[in-house]
Amino acid sequence: RGFLDAITAIGPRTVGSPENEIHTVNYLIEQIKAIEVESTDAHKIFIDIQRPTGSFSIDFLGGFTSYYANVTNIVVKLEPRNGAKHAVLSNCHFDSVPNTPGASDDAVSCSVMLEILNTLSKSSEPLQHAVIFLFNGAEENILQASHGFITQHEWAKSIRAFINLEAAGVGGKELVFQTGPENPWLVQAYVSAAEHPFASVVAQEIFQSGIIPADTDFRIYRDFGNVPGIDLAFIENGYIYHTKYDTSDRILTDSIQRAGDNILAVLKYLATSDKLAKSSEYRHGNVVFFDILGLFVLAYPARVGTIMNYIIAAIAFLYLSKKILQPKNRVINNLKKFSTAFGLTLLSWISTLVTVLIVAVLISLIGRSLSWYSHFYVSVSLYGTAATAKLILVHTLAKKFYYKNMNDQYVGDVFFDASLMVWAIALTMLTQIGLCSAFICTLWVAFPLLTKLMTHKEFRQKGTTMTFVMMYMLGMFVPYLYMMYLSWTVFEMFTPIMGRSGSEIPPDVILAGLIVAITVILSSYFINFIYLVKSTKTTLVTLTTVFFVTLMLVCSGIFFPYSSDSANPKPKRVFLQHTSRRFHDLDGNLVKSDSGIWINGFDYNGISHITPHVPEINDTIRTQCDEWAPFCGFPWILPVHFMFRLVKNWYLPAPDILPMSPVQFKVLSKELMSLNSVRLSFEVSGPSHMSLYIRPREGVTLSSWSLGDGRPVASVGGDYFVFYSHGLQAAPWHFWIELAASEKHADEIVSLAIAAHYFFGEDKKSPQLYALMERLPNWVFSSGWSCTYDLFVF
Repeated sequence: RGFLDAITAIGPRTVGSPENEIHTVNYLIEQIKAIEVESTDAHKIFIDIQRPTGSFSIDFLGGFTSYYANVTNIVVKLEPRNGAKHAVLSNCHFDSVPNTPGASDDAVSCSVMLEILNTLSKSSEPLQHAVIFLFNGAEENILQASHGFITQHEWAKSIRAFINLEAAGVGGKELVFQTGPENPWLVQAYVSAAEHPFASVVAQEIFQSGIIPADTDFRIYRDFGNVPGIDLAFIENGYIYHTKYDTSDRILTDSIQRAGDNILAVLKYLATSDKLAKSSEYRHGNVVFFDILGLFVLAYPARVGTIMNYIIAAIAFLYLSKKILQPKNRVINNLKKFSTAFGLTLLSWISTLVTVLIVAVLISLIGRSLSWYSHFYVSVSLYGTAATAKLILVHTLAKKFYYKNMNDQYVGDVFFDASLMVWAIALTMLTQIGLCSAFICTLWVAFPLLTKLMTHKEFRQKGTTMTFVMMYMLGMFVPYLYMMYLSWTVFEMFTPIMGRSGSEIPPDVILAGLIVAITVILSSYFINFIYLVKSTKTTLVTLTTVFFVTLMLVCSGIFFPYSSDSANPKPKRVFLQHTSRRFHDLDGNLVKSDSGIWINGFDYNGISHITPHVPEINDTIRTQCDEWAPFCGFPWILPVHFMFRLVKNWYLPAPDILPMSPVQFKVLSKELMSLNSVRLSFEVSGPSHMSLYIRPREGVTLSSWSLGDGRPVASVGGDYFVFYSHGLQAAPWHFWIELAASEKHADEIVSLAIAAHYFFGEDKKSPQLYALMERLPNWVFSSGWSCTYDLFVF
C-alpha cells in the first residue's frame, strides 16, 4: 500500500507530462534500486530504461494507426545467478488517463509488482527462468509502450509467456478474462498456483467479441510478439473507473493482498516450470475454464469439452426421441403435443423480449434512460418483473384456453421436455461454432436430465408432492447457483459500462435485453410448474403491481441516474474541450475560424441533466458537422465519433485560445511518383498528444504512407485517423503519404487536419473552461483540456 499511495500522490500521470516521465520514473527506479540492494546472491537484477519510437495499426475502435516517440518503459530482469535463456513477463502500466489519479488503473498493479519483485529477489531459492517486470509508461495512449517493448527491446526475444495486470473497475477481485491464444498449459498453471482463483472463459469470449469498448496490452503481446499470456483485471465498482474518484483509499488492503498472493504464486509457478522453455510445443487447442464461486477453477481442453457436449446433447436427444416415439400408436399425437409446447415456449420467450424492449424504448424516448444506474434494484423491479409476468401470462393463457381439458401432470412433463430440447439444440449449435461458453448449456442439459430421471418415479406415481419439489430443486441447484453467480458478475461488469458507452446505443434496451435473457434462462425449467400449480393469479397481480408502480416512479423522474455520494459515487462523465478551429483552402488562405467549448456527454442522456444548471447550453448551440472536413471538423482525441451523435453534444462559443507551444505544421516536399501518384512529406511539432485526420478527395486513394506497416487503415466512415504521442522530449514528427488518383487531378486531392491536445501544463485549461467546469453539479465528473484543430488542403 505504501507504493500505491506514493505513486497516486504524484497526481495524474499523462504521457509526456513531468509527473509521468520524471517523477513516477524516478520513484520507481529508486524503489527498484532499493530492492536490488537487499536481494540475495541467488539472483541478479538488471534495470533498463527504454524510450522507444514506433508505429502500428490496430483494429480497435473501428481501426486507426498509432505513432509514438520517446515513450518510457522501465524494464527489470530478475534472473538466476547463472543466467537464464527463457523468461516470463509481468506487465503493468504507471501512466493514467488525464485528470485522474489512476489508483486501480494501474498504479495498484505496479505496486503489487514492486512487492513481488521484492519478495522474489529476497528468496534464497533460485528460479529456473528469468522474470521480466515491465513498468510501462504509455498504455492509456492505446498500448504504445508495450508495442515499443515487445517489438524493440532485446530482452523481449526471451519471453515465452506473460501476465498482464489491468483494471476495468476499482478494487475487488481480479478476474482472469483472457488467456492464450491456445496454450492450455497457461490456464492449468493458473488453476494449480492461484490461491484465490477467479476466472471465466465467458468473460474472455465476451471481451474478445469487441462489444466492450476497451482493450489491453494483452493484444499487443499476442499479435505483435506472438507470445501467449494471461490477462487479469479488477472489475468491481466500474462506476469510478477513469475518474477522479479512482484513489488509493478506495482499494481495500484485502484486494491488494489477494492480487499479490495470486500473481506471485502464478509467476513462481511459471518461472520454475519446464513447460515455459518449450511453450511452443504446448500450443494446441483452446481451453474451457470457469471458477466455482471463487473457490476453485474447473479447466479442461476445448476438444474434451466438444466431445462431452456432443455426448450429453445426444443423450438428451435420445431421451426425447424415446418419449415421443413410445408408444408407437401415439407417435403422431406425441409429436404434435411436443411441437406445440416447443413452439409455445419459444413464443413466450420472444413475446417477453419484445414486450420488455418496448418498455425500454419508451423509457428512453421520454428521457428517463439510466434511471437504474445508481439504483440497480430499479432495473429488476422494472424489467425483471415485466419479463417474469409476461412469461407467466403467456403460459397461464395457454393453460386456460388450450390445455384446459388436459392432465396437468402430462402438460407439465411436456413443457419440461420442450425446455430440454431448446437447451440441447443450443448446446449443439454453440459447440458447432466453437464457443467454449457452451459449457453453460451443458449444465442446463445434464443436470435437468439427471433431475428428470431422479424424480420421474415420484412424479408419475404421486404428482407434485413436496418430496418431488425438494428433489427437483436439489437436482437444479448446481446450474441455478452457477447461473446466478455468473449473472451477478456480468451485471457488475456491464452496468457501469452503460455510463460510458456513448450516445448511440440506448442502455435501457441493452440492460432490458440482458435481464430478459437471464430471466428466460432461470425460468426455463420452471415453466412446467405454471401448468402444475392451481393458480398464478396472486403471482401475476404482485408482479404487475410492482412493475406499474416502478414504471410510474421512473416516469416521474424520482430515480435520478447519478450520485455524488462520497462513499459510493456514480458520476456522469462529461468531456469539455476548449477548441480553436482554423480551416484553410488550397492556397493556404484562412477561410473559416471559430472557437468554443466542445461538450460531450459520455452516455445516452447526453447532457440533458446538465442543461438546467448551465442554461446557455441549449438547442441553439448544438454541434453542426462540417461535412467537407475530416471527422466533421472536430478534434476527436480517439476515433470514437461513431459512438456519439453530434446532435447530442454542444459547441459553446468562447474566446480564442493561444497555446504557448502551438502546432508547427510544414510541407517538406511534394513528389510526383508516377503519372497519377504523388507523395507529400510533412513535419509536425507540437504537444505530447496530437491527432492526424486524412480524407482523400473523391477519385483519390491513400495508397501508402510511412506509418504502421505502410498500409493505410481507414476508420469508421472512411477517414484516416492517426494517434500521435511523445514522451518528455521528441524530435519533430516526420511522415509522408502517397496518394493515387484514378485520373489526373489538377487541384485538390486530399484534406489533412491536425488536432493538438493540451492535457497538462499552462496550456491545459483556459479561464473560461475552468469557470464552466466549476458550474457543473457535483454528480458530474468533468475532464477538460484545451485543443486546436487546423485543416489544410493539398
